[in-house]
Amino acid sequence: MNRYVELRQRQQEEFNALPLGFAFSREQFYEMMRGWGLDPEKDCDKIYRLPGGGYVQKKDADLLHQTTERHSAEMAAAIAEDKTGEGFIYQMFLAELADHEYGYTGDSEDTLDALGYTMEQVRADKRLLCGFEKARREILERG
Repeated sequence: MNRYVELRQRQQEEFNALPLGFAFSREQFYEMMRGWGLDPEKDCDKIYRLPGGGYVQKKDADLLHQTTERHSAEMAAAIAEDKTGEGFIYQMFLAELADHEYGYTGDSEDTLDALGYTMEQVRADKRLLCGFEKARREILERG
């Protein structure tokens, strides 16, 4: 299996297990707060708001930060270990190009955005460029 996909799946499972709440309406917010045993009117000082409608209790914020920092470090290490771009980096680009329908659109911008790269950054790193080009060719050959 694709090592990048395996890493992302494991990290997603770990993230999903975090004690986060999501609310997109006042009713959902009240329900989330009550589920945490908090008063939605009086205990707002005990939570942090996250992007995308997410919330975390202040007591769990360190766990969230530690997990996201560890995930970033794991990804960076896996990329750094690929000395040629034909291993993990290639698998990373292959998975993301496929997920962002590069074979249909021929547009890699969404892929690069998802990975946090610009095309200039990819071109400036021989390993990234090698993996990107190899994955791009494979996607196009699949038709």
